[in-house]
Amino acid sequence: MDNIQSFINGLKSPALRAIAQHWHQARGSRQMPKWSELSSSVLVLHFKMLWGFQYDPKTQQFTGGLTGEQVKEWVGGGFSGARLLDLQPPAIANEAQQLMTKIVTTPSALRSSGRLFSVGKYTISGERIALPLSAMGTVGDGILGASDYDSPVLSGPIELIYENLEWCAL
Repeated sequence: MDNIQSFINGLKSPALRAIAQHWHQARGSRQMPKWSELSSSVLVLHFKMLWGFQYDPKTQQFTGGLTGEQVKEWVGGGFSGARLLDLQPPAIANEAQQLMTKIVTTPSALRSSGRLFSVGKYTISGERIALPLSAMGTVGDGILGASDYDSPVLSGPIELIYENLEWCAL
């Protein structure tokens, strides 16, 4: 069994496993698939938990793109088109920038589990994946992400948490 299939099989969430398996099939023999190769008919089943960023290798900036319902609940309509650095406090944005840069430049798939983020005094736990995308199939220029968690309806600024990171080089 190859490395990425072991990574996919290790995902606890059936929804995240389905998303990662679809991403893996879409990439074929390349390291990464294109956004356009991902099937909306497959992803729509899990749309509420999806999120995505475009990456500009020249500026090394991430810009919000795909916005599932869970992301909209937390950040409203301000995610799409926003720079990563404008979505979180500087320390959290810098950590996210480092992790996401590794995803697109290595390239690697990432899984985190346990605490995913906090809202005020509440901490939300679950499982998150981030998978690289590429218009050329070789140079990362985007990330497809998904977060699976149960949460009460909360409002307020969120702070991302990254723990129990598992990397899978492609």
